[in-house]
Amino acid sequence: MPRPKSDFDQLHPCDFYEPDELLESDQMYTVYEIARLLQELDPDAELEPETEDILLDWAIPWVMYNSEELMIAEPPSDEEPGYYGLKTRDE
Repeated sequence: MPRPKSDFDQLHPCDFYEPDELLESDQMYTVYEIARLLQELDPDAELEPETEDILLDWAIPWVMYNSEELMIAEPPSDEEPGYYGLKTRDE
């Protein structure tokens, strides 16, 4: 159910990183690693499954929104996620 803005102590702008601010141009990342980076965490940070699920709620739309600036690589196996990275002029 919606809540009035007055119910919250603070409201923040919904600003996200641009892909080139978040990702290294010579690296590929899983959506899980992107989720951590969006929260300024180490890409290898250990998270509880519930926390990771919440972070994915932010990362998946970010990947979709920025898809024109990203490329994808197939996962090494069917049990692993795909990898995303910055598009470069050569790719």
